[in-house]
Amino acid sequence: MVTCLFILLVITLLAVAMYRSTGLHEKIAGNTLEKERSFHAAESAVRYGEWWLAQDLRGAGGACEGIVDGNTASNMRVCAAALATPAAVPWANRVSYAPPKLVVKPGGGLIAGSVGVAGDVNYAGGPGLYIQYLGLGPDPRQSIYRVTGAAYGGVASTISVVQSTYAISARTLDLGGL
Repeated sequence: MVTCLFILLVITLLAVAMYRSTGLHEKIAGNTLEKERSFHAAESAVRYGEWWLAQDLRGAGGACEGIVDGNTASNMRVCAAALATPAAVPWANRVSYAPPKLVVKPGGGLIAGSVGVAGDVNYAGGPGLYIQYLGLGPDPRQSIYRVTGAAYGGVASTISVVQSTYAISARTLDLGGL
């Protein structure tokens, strides 16, 4: 009888320990999901900036003040100054960009209604990007740019910052000695 009670006690303790461990794993998995959402949104902003640079709409950079809407390509800009602290999000000077079907709602939560995919997560903040002109590359026909993107996941504590260095060569056309 005592042996049975002892075995029951051990099994109960194991079950409680496993239950607590499962809860911890669920929290870790949820945080990983939110971090991946923020990473993909930041990467999308960087890819948009690189696409815009490839459209020959760039320049050598100038002063960048405030926040502009990057969903309109004519609002995009290249900045001469570097970001002081890229990890300190949100940046005071940036281009805001929201990919199609990305729903931003402060506080996160799930999407309801006709915007976006029902049941998907709202993002806590919209992605932003910053394009900086770094100068000419080893080949003087190349311009080098740093594109930095930042985005939130479903909660404000999940932030990702992604940077890329992008080189663009000047396009030349050989007219055959004309």
